[in-house]
Amino acid sequence: MRENRRKRLLHYLAIKFAWLFILALGKTARMRVQHAHHWRRAMREKNGLIYLVWHGKMLLPIYVHRRQSISAMVSEHGDGEIIAQTILRLGYRTVRGSSTRGGQRAFRDMLRQLKNGERCTVLPDGPNGPRQQLKMGAILLAQRSGANILPLTFAAQKPIVISSWDRFTLWWPFSKCCVLYGEPIKIPRRLSLDELEAQRSFVEQRMLALEQEADAIFRA
Repeated sequence: MRENRRKRLLHYLAIKFAWLFILALGKTARMRVQHAHHWRRAMREKNGLIYLVWHGKMLLPIYVHRRQSISAMVSEHGDGEIIAQTILRLGYRTVRGSSTRGGQRAFRDMLRQLKNGERCTVLPDGPNGPRQQLKMGAILLAQRSGANILPLTFAAQKPIVISSWDRFTLWWPFSKCCVLYGEPIKIPRRLSLDELEAQRSFVEQRMLALEQEADAIFRA
């Protein structure tokens, strides 16, 4: 009984810390936005929207788009419950599942929401990589729902890069940061398997190009 209380307390403290950490670090970012017109264009659409961001670059986008009732797919692995409860506090909705567990159920839930004109976010190389290699799930969601894909990333003048599979990126407090949006992408409804793969590769290349643009912002 005492051990269970201890676990619940640690679980609560972990959620509280993560939530406050994201809010505090986000408030310190000296932020600007690049290509905001792509975001405004995507928001005018009524077919739903899929924010697509690499796993290692999720932190600032999570902060920027808090309290917008966006659905996020959260893994059922490991610390997924802590992540789910943290982003709920940030004003997101959660869909539980990943490419390796609960994926079909999560896919159906997200598809239904997108068809209702809602917005979702997908980490297309999660939950375990390979890093910045786009899985097919996001393409199928966009194809079947009619929702636009909106690539999204960020750059930091003074980044902190964790030695993890995704090279998870934070920033030093009060350093300059830039959020970048890519051009919205529409996936055609009727595609062969080869054409689906071509679309997957195209979106991946667009996201990688956005990363290259982000990397160059503070390089000079």
